[in-house]
Amino acid sequence: MGRGGDESYCILMTGHKLSNEARIRMETMVQTNNGFTISETDLKLRGPGDITGLQQSGLVNLKIADLSHDQQVLNIARNAAIDMLSKDETLSLPEHEKIKQLLQKRLKNKLLWSRIS
Repeated sequence: MGRGGDESYCILMTGHKLSNEARIRMETMVQTNNGFTISETDLKLRGPGDITGLQQSGLVNLKIADLSHDQQVLNIARNAAIDMLSKDETLSLPEHEKIKQLLQKRLKNKLLWSRIS
């Protein structure tokens, strides 16, 4: 695999038996060289994992949103959260009390992990 403008090659090899997921991954690699498309296919197959913890694959704990389909509404929510936290970093204002309680209840010890990267 190469990067940049230099010519490069990717040789895909499999065993005789392929799972359905492996077949989809291979077909994606044959159809495109776009890394974003490849990673999106992988995300759909393996799941995003626990975005507030350490698990890197599997089912996500979001109640409503789908990370691969709801990017626009998630960006709106993200920007609203950034705006709210820029004005009230500790969520100490009375109008943010219910949000703070909900986050503390749902995330418990996971809040520390969110500051790593």
